[in-house]
Amino acid sequence: MKTNASLVPLDGGPPIELVKELNLIGRTEGCDVRIDHKSVSKQHCVITKTDGLLMLRDLGSTNGTKVNNVRVRRAALLPNDQLSIAHFKFKVVLGKSVTTPKTARQDHTQAIGDASLALPSAAVQGGEAIKRNPLPDSYE
Repeated sequence: MKTNASLVPLDGGPPIELVKELNLIGRTEGCDVRIDHKSVSKQHCVITKTDGLLMLRDLGSTNGTKVNNVRVRRAALLPNDQLSIAHFKFKVVLGKSVTTPKTARQDHTQAIGDASLALPSAAVQGGEAIKRNPLPDSYE
């Protein structure tokens, strides 16, 4: 299923369409979405489109990635979420219509608690036990 997705800059610039299934965002020339500013890491984050959803993963950026003003390491993005890449702010738009932030509905990403992510103690994949990543999904 193809997902039409865009990032609309909150400062009023033109929308950035996420055309690939995997979109690398950063300041180097090889990035799919290039933000040429020193506050943006060379390879800042990646947004993947999968099963009609947008999934974001920060790539260890210096100035961080935030969803709805919460610094995250990874997150699912919903329509009208506010995405901050370093000091650049965007509104997430899914589907064909691109609206301005003032007329947007107020749907937001919700945090998933540890209980929702709990793995059985004997979870095994390919003969090896699955281990939880000790790093948090969001930061204080």
